[in-house]
Amino acid sequence: MSTTTTLRIVRLGLALVAGASIVVTALPAGAQQRKERKTILEFLFGKPKREEVAPEPQIRKPRIVNRKKKQATTVATKPEPAAIEKLPDAKVVLVVGDFIAGSLGEGLIAAFEATPGIVVERRTNGSSGIVREDYYDWPASLPGLIAETDPALVVLSIGANDRQQMSVGGEKEKFRSEAWTREYEARVERLATLARAGGKPMMWIGMPAFQSSAMTADMTTLNTIYRAGVEKAGGEFIDIWDGFVDENGKFVISGSDINGQQVRLRGSDGINFTKAGKRKLAFYVEKEIRRVLGDAAADGPGLQGDLKDLVVTAPAEDTEITKTLPISLADPALDGGTALLGGAAIKGNGRSLREKLVEKGEIADAPLGRVDDFRLDKTATP
Repeated sequence: MSTTTTLRIVRLGLALVAGASIVVTALPAGAQQRKERKTILEFLFGKPKREEVAPEPQIRKPRIVNRKKKQATTVATKPEPAAIEKLPDAKVVLVVGDFIAGSLGEGLIAAFEATPGIVVERRTNGSSGIVREDYYDWPASLPGLIAETDPALVVLSIGANDRQQMSVGGEKEKFRSEAWTREYEARVERLATLARAGGKPMMWIGMPAFQSSAMTADMTTLNTIYRAGVEKAGGEFIDIWDGFVDENGKFVISGSDINGQQVRLRGSDGINFTKAGKRKLAFYVEKEIRRVLGDAAADGPGLQGDLKDLVVTAPAEDTEITKTLPISLADPALDGGTALLGGAAIKGNGRSLREKLVEKGEIADAPLGRVDDFRLDKTATP
């Protein structure tokens, strides 16, 4: 192909391109957007065919299934100790009074849980007291409770609700007035006497300190009345005040429990007791109950029967006791071959030289040959 021919073809292509652009410009805007423009080479040689590429097959990954079952995790819990069965003839401790007595009863039940010879019976009314006999009449109810439970010992704690006026002879007397105090002392003595009916031991538990300073001051006054009335009736007053105050005598929310650990003893209201506080409250009473009831307060099954016949007696004066000579730890054979005095056993009547001298004025004979040996016969006895 000559150069002239080539130029003609190029000119013709340019003319076609210019005409096509004019036509495209004349078309509406929507048509221009829908029609795809061609390049110069596509006008001259045509649009090449595109090779259709087959989409790559998607490989589906196998789903991994964890067939191993999850093992349930179990937390090992400490088994609760088996409840100790009470003896058929177990002695009953009757606890009566207000909400303080209720807390005391819970603590005593925990304290004697492992004691087969003691059963704690709690008969309390939280809102009761000595002042409001119209609400709950303790002098009328106590004899029936004693007849029902037949206690070996009566524990009484009451008075926390008594900071209020009292009806005396049809008149309303203010708290701690002269007439109020006189009537209150008489009621305390009457209740203590009823608890001591039949000669049963009775313990009256004093009031503790409270968060309110005014209430604490009133409780000290009431404790003085309780102590005088209880001792007059032949009962025992137990003071628990020091267990719930600090060294300066001030109320404490937290303090030492029965094991000496620092714990919370009182509730957020400054009145009620926590579980540790109830146990500490009962601790003061528990030791007195064990002292009064004796063998019945022994802990553990069979302990009472195993030890009640165990009696230790002193030897009689004429009883001969054979004393074994001490063996030296440096003796290789530990056979006592080097025992002093020929290894002869020492016999005696069980009385020491000091006891002979002090009680009977007897002086032991001096050893043979010593300067204070005044015996005529100086020969050693075989």
